[in-house]
Amino acid sequence: MPGAATTPGLPLPTDDELPREAVETLAALPPLNVFRAVAILPSSLRPFLELGGSILAGSELTPKQREFAILRVAHLTGAEYERQQHEQLARSLGMSDEEIGATAAAAPARVLAADDALICQAAEEITRDVRLSDRTLEAGREQWGDKGVAELILTVGYYNMVSRFLESARVPLETSEILTDKTPDEIVREGQAAS
Repeated sequence: MPGAATTPGLPLPTDDELPREAVETLAALPPLNVFRAVAILPSSLRPFLELGGSILAGSELTPKQREFAILRVAHLTGAEYERQQHEQLARSLGMSDEEIGATAAAAPARVLAADDALICQAAEEITRDVRLSDRTLEAGREQWGDKGVAELILTVGYYNMVSRFLESARVPLETSEILTDKTPDEIVREGQAAS
């Protein structure tokens, strides 16, 4: 888990500091610090959004299953910003406070359904060990097939990258709940409109 930051984070670029294309892209998205923080590298903003959008729009796992994975990664990496945003999205998908809380528990399987607990187990193994155990890979393939497991692995890997960026850059938490009334699908549509 990350320790308390003693060094200020990377500054969030202002519109005046960004190329026009990045400003236009940001204007089409929810005003989240994560997007502005990535925009410090304008050539990375669009690919970052496109990969994230492709993951959130995935077809092999349900949006709720993806949120279990993302929330588990956020917990394991200590990424409070990621957790803050995805708890809102999870609630918009109908996840209960108990389910959301289980993603931060030592043993999610005590609370969650077996397939949701398997997602949390896979997220933990990938985050902690980089590689899925044979047992978890086999169980995932039985549950979701090869494409489903590939989508889960990519989701966990992407959100590990996002967590590490957020924490290392010290991206500030939002001061309000911007995503309360949004679903992951709506975020994807906004990102596609920005592309």
